[in-house]
Amino acid sequence: MATKLLIEAIREGLHQEMEQDERVMVLGEDVGKRGGVFRVTDGLQEKFGELRVLDSPLSESSIVGVAIGASANGMLPVAEIQFLDFIHPAMNQIMNEAAKTRYRSGGDFGCPIVIRAPYGGGIHGALYHSQSIEALFTHIPGLKVVAPIDPYDAKGLLSSAIHDPDPVMFLEHKRAYRAIRGDVPDELYTVPIGKAKVVREGTDMTIISYGWYLQEVLEAVDAFTQQQQASIEVIDLRSLRPLDSETILSSVTKTGKVIIVHEANKFGGIGGEVSAIIAEEAFPYLDGPIVRIAGPEVPAMPYAAPMEKAFLTNADDIRAAIERLAAY
Repeated sequence: MATKLLIEAIREGLHQEMEQDERVMVLGEDVGKRGGVFRVTDGLQEKFGELRVLDSPLSESSIVGVAIGASANGMLPVAEIQFLDFIHPAMNQIMNEAAKTRYRSGGDFGCPIVIRAPYGGGIHGALYHSQSIEALFTHIPGLKVVAPIDPYDAKGLLSSAIHDPDPVMFLEHKRAYRAIRGDVPDELYTVPIGKAKVVREGTDMTIISYGWYLQEVLEAVDAFTQQQQASIEVIDLRSLRPLDSETILSSVTKTGKVIIVHEANKFGGIGGEVSAIIAEEAFPYLDGPIVRIAGPEVPAMPYAAPMEKAFLTNADDIRAAIERLAAY
């Protein structure tokens, strides 16, 4: 067990999986000699060679297409899309090929690929390097979507994703790569896909989040509870598809109040699906409105630092929402 950054936990997971299973391969733009734009795959090509750590052309559709073909021939590919913003040329391969393989084969074939992609803002990436479009992928049956923020969860979910018989989107918040530390076992282990984590237990209110905004939630909760006596439960979804309805409903029926926080814009976001689950299954238990905190309804994140700061929800915004909901 050692304390590792999020980026180190992911890199270690890739390295160990490749070491123990020759079927695991990595492909994507600059993943080889350069080690990826964020250096997640640094050192892997030197260790495992160019045939297992494959630098691809600048073509997202071919990256995912080659991964699908490799999986059909017995490999376990981990494809990297340099930024989630760039993934749209590969949507046909993801939606109409990978996600439908098991269904269209009557269950005879799977498509065991992982598609890694950094997402989210806060690094001055501007319009085309800051998007949080994870909700697009949760609308595709046959595709799993995970977004771990804790290094322990990231390494364990990566192993689960690599050995899952169907395609998994593995989303990594770029702001968290070198900002989040945690204890990570040295050996390989798994964290189940589809299971949320109760980060803090409480009885007065539930806050549900994932990705970077889990950190903002925890900061807001600490600030609020220092001033007022309250017991707030915090849930990290970790898995966006499938959603862990059981953990969500168990918490909300206990506390009666809920706030959902995510970076992506509100309309059509993950928060809407979580809200619907709660409204359908736990409405009689609610003591106040379901509150959603999300990004503003503008086309993209601005580049200028003051505007980017204004765009991003922070702990103060979340604390204000806690205060309003607590008053009910």
